[in-house]
Amino acid sequence: MSQGWVETCQRILEQIRQMSQKRPRDRLDLIQSMRFSLYALHRSILGWLNWVNNPDIMVSFDQKELEEMNKKLTEFIEEFIKYDIEVTEKGASKSMAAQRARSEAEEITRRTPEDMFYI
Repeated sequence: MSQGWVETCQRILEQIRQMSQKRPRDRLDLIQSMRFSLYALHRSILGWLNWVNNPDIMVSFDQKELEEMNKKLTEFIEEFIKYDIEVTEKGASKSMAAQRARSEAEEITRRTPEDMFYI
């Protein structure tokens, strides 16, 4: 099982590298690359959860190895969540600006000649 997992991970990494090196890339290529990468991360997280929740596997690691795994994971997760916050805030800001523009456009189309005041 572990050897097959490693080989699949290596193929996934190669696919990610190929996607990142493709030139030229349009918006769809970038979205496809992000989607593939996130699914790869999701797959990896599920694998980690299977290991962490399996005492038969985790008992084989000593304290130092567990500390190193924990350190790397928490550092990675902290950076990922910080980036998540940054992108979410940017997306929310863009969404609000688009919503405001739509509301203003709707308001302009709703106005009737009686609503206009000319001097």
